[in-house]
Amino acid sequence: MAGDNYGVTLYTYHGCPYAHRVHIALAELGVKYEEVIIDLDKPREQWYLQQVNPRGLVPALKISSSALGGEHVLIESEIIVQFLADVVPGVLAPASNTPQGAIARARINYFIDTWNTKVGSFMFNLFRVQTDVEREACSKEWIAAIKKEIEPLLSDAKPFFGGSPSLTLAEVNVAPFVLRIYALAGADVLPKSLTDGLDGLPNFTKWAQSVQQVPSALNIWDAPKVVERTKERLERMKHAKQPQAAKA
Repeated sequence: MAGDNYGVTLYTYHGCPYAHRVHIALAELGVKYEEVIIDLDKPREQWYLQQVNPRGLVPALKISSSALGGEHVLIESEIIVQFLADVVPGVLAPASNTPQGAIARARINYFIDTWNTKVGSFMFNLFRVQTDVEREACSKEWIAAIKKEIEPLLSDAKPFFGGSPSLTLAEVNVAPFVLRIYALAGADVLPKSLTDGLDGLPNFTKWAQSVQQVPSALNIWDAPKVVERTKERLERMKHAKQPQAAKA
């Protein structure tokens, strides 16, 4: 990518798991880029809304190249990392112009879709529950969903998805959430019973341990800060749900 005189700018926020995906992909592909931090704790500035992403979200990736006919801005993390994998095929995913490559891509996409639709929402569900009983029940449901949906898909991980010795597009998309599961459970933001239960899933545990050791996934990862910000967010949610005192 660098050899084609691409200019790459990543609009990001280091605490965002979706932006984290793009950081991982860029690191794995060895792409040099300029980084612009967008503070999500403040209203978006007009230049960002008008020139980069009208939705006001991160990440966004600006690509400038004569090969592309000028400047393009991509938004939505899954679309961005898929684009990067296509631009540099064979690193995060094989090129899809062969039957073998197309099958491998389909398997990766199925894994990502399964995580997103069958497993990923449980973290946010746990953030919303009120009591310890609800926390434990939701934790058990999450473990059961991972056992049913994800554990079989990792049967051939060596150590990464599909028998790959190196990170794939599957890990790029899911690693930020794997890191958060273990960090938040370790700090009792998520139930400790969650990771205790996951320890009973050999395929998932071995794969997750490998994911947590990959340098590209750790470049911007700040576990204490993520834990602190999550606690603050949950505290705000808790106060928002409390009924206001009746006026005299």
